Amino acid sequence: MSLTMETKSEAQETAEQRLWRAVIASTVEEWVSGPLRKKREAEQFLFSDEKDYRTVCYSAGINPENLRSRLEKIRSRQTPEALLAA
Repeated sequence: MSLTMETKSEAQETAEQRLWRAVIASTVEEWVSGPLRKKREAEQFLFSDEKDYRTVCYSAGINPENLRSRLEKIRSRQTPEALLAA
């Protein structure tokens, strides 16, 4: 019986992680190609928010520092023209 409970718990955890990963993916998508207001909100969350960002990342099973580091690399590759257009 405990094996069934563990499997059910693992499946639920995986579904929760998928949900939070979808939230992060949606936020990154808004940051990259959303309307100006959404881009700014997404950028604030991804690069400046400390509490909620960490909570969401941990809920998704993602290392927050690693993700932010990768996003910083993407941000640093953006051309000045792209930043001015945003």
